[in-house]
Amino acid sequence: MKTSSLAATETLKEEHRLIERLLRVLALAASKVERGEEVSPTVFARALDFICNFADRCHHGKEEDCLFPALEGHGLPRHAGPVAVMLSEHEEGRGYVRGLAQALEQWQKGDKSASRAVAKNARGYAALLANHIPKEDNILYPMGENILPEGVKKELLEAYEGVEKRLGEGKHHEYIHLIEELGKELKG
Repeated sequence: MKTSSLAATETLKEEHRLIERLLRVLALAASKVERGEEVSPTVFARALDFICNFADRCHHGKEEDCLFPALEGHGLPRHAGPVAVMLSEHEEGRGYVRGLAQALEQWQKGDKSASRAVAKNARGYAALLANHIPKEDNILYPMGENILPEGVKKELLEAYEGVEKRLGEGKHHEYIHLIEELGKELKG
């Protein structure tokens, strides 16, 4: 995603909209598993790829490696207040992701009972981020827009480009397509 024409926090908000789409797909897949409906473990494996690479490595990478240090440098402490809460919730989300990955591995090896643990971790992750994202959009990001000088905001956009390059050219488009495919597969 090209970030040069957007504000530093608007870029992150746009990514939140994509993550929210994945969360809806994940919640739908978890509900189907919980009702005993047939869902391929591949649905969760593909969602896990999105979570690990787009949501965590790319999006949280921009926050943790770029935005949060800039906020800290302009008066928001890292170990207290909103930044500390966001970091704590990122770690909590990673715990759900580890649980999901472990259960998914068991399911893919033939243990169908592990599908329940996959659904439980998927639902936990989706619920956590459904509460987490509005805190960033409505509290932390506006704080950042107010305290960060324009020059720092421009530097953040450049730093985000570096994170994007590490993810790989064209990956945003691939993940948008992935979410659309998963949604169709689950409704189909």
